[in-house]
Amino acid sequence: MAKVKTTFFCQSCGSQFAKWQGQCNACKEWNTIVEEVIQTPEKSDWKSPTSPVKKAAVPLRVKDIDVSKEPRLDTFDGELNRVLGGGIVPGSLTLLGGEPGIGKSTLLLQISLKLPYKTLYVSGEESQKQIKMRAERINPNNNNCYILTETKTQNIFKQIEALDPDVVIIDSIQTLHSDYIESSSGSISQIKECTTELIKFAKETATPVILIGHITKDGNIAGPKILEHMVDTVLQFEGDRNHIFRILRANKNRFGSTNELGIYEMQGSGLREVTNPSEILISKKDEELSGNAVAATLEGMRPLMIEVQALVSTAVYGTPQRSATGFNAKRLNMLLAVLEKRAGFRLGAKDVFLNITGGITVDDPAIDLAVVAAILSSNEDVALEKDFCFAAEVGLSGEIRPVQRVEQRILEAEKLGFSTIFVSKYNKISLKNTVIKIQMISKIEDLVGFIV
Repeated sequence: MAKVKTTFFCQSCGSQFAKWQGQCNACKEWNTIVEEVIQTPEKSDWKSPTSPVKKAAVPLRVKDIDVSKEPRLDTFDGELNRVLGGGIVPGSLTLLGGEPGIGKSTLLLQISLKLPYKTLYVSGEESQKQIKMRAERINPNNNNCYILTETKTQNIFKQIEALDPDVVIIDSIQTLHSDYIESSSGSISQIKECTTELIKFAKETATPVILIGHITKDGNIAGPKILEHMVDTVLQFEGDRNHIFRILRANKNRFGSTNELGIYEMQGSGLREVTNPSEILISKKDEELSGNAVAATLEGMRPLMIEVQALVSTAVYGTPQRSATGFNAKRLNMLLAVLEKRAGFRLGAKDVFLNITGGITVDDPAIDLAVVAAILSSNEDVALEKDFCFAAEVGLSGEIRPVQRVEQRILEAEKLGFSTIFVSKYNKISLKNTVIKIQMISKIEDLVGFIV
């Protein structure tokens, strides 16, 4: 028997220390350092009977390296495929994090029920009956998904050898424990050891593994930061449980872009893919209403059309109110000052309320022009044309500034049936044969002529 050794880890950042101390030198947190066992009797490497014989690595010149495209496994979920970069890469390790109850388990169970491949869903948090109840609600007609409720990695690998699945899903990495580490489940030592064993299995057998990870109250994935460095892809599942929309984005992706995102709608039968979120974020109305404007924005690499609503009214209590929902309140005050100074509108004695519909928050400066148009429309009580949209930033001098990827925004607006889009005169646009009219303006006064 080898001697059991212990060391001290910071539960916040994962730094290692030779002895206990009150404050972590790395993250400056207090009382987060605990003692953990790091060594037990020598363990034998996990081996699979189907593992290929590994050859010793040799150095190769760059031009001699085979760059043939790796085949990807289709998840049969367009939003997840987009975020991953085209599908699941064989032998990859993906980590999915998110708030409790946001739908992480539902998403992966739904994916595993869609896949035509043999899938093993390992749960350390729910019983098989609980998962069966959810599966009946999502997709009861699937014969390729196997459910295993186990937390010990050695037992999991035995079942993997017997079943030989094409995809393995672990729910969650914080519930697993290995016999080779004597710490409790969820500790830094156990998370690192269990992840290392799963990486070894994934790389040797070319079987993709998807992990679910818990997050802390700060929104970071629980456990050591090295967990995110070890895996190939880190996905974040976001959204407010009070709203029906969920956003899936990649914080790290070794096999694709991190600028893509997927949007889902939570329903009783699971998560539904939202292939065209612009149609949901723009309200359908027959009558013309003042104070409404549509902006062409970007969420990651994806163009979206969102509706901006403004209400301008006389201040009743003397002190004007400034309220913004889904938009930066300081930027709203800046735009109001520009309107008063450069366009001559007296808004200092009026209440201004601004709302981004759909319950989303936008920080893209390209919606500045739509915000200004909505405020002017409400102030003058004149409805904007339904088929007008806007994509430009407003400067402090009242100039209309260009924004990035304006052509992508124009094509999205044309696809949704808008007839006119207002952009900056200084944008370089090379689009030809477009149906939509591109109205180029340089000053905020030019916009006033189309509204008042």
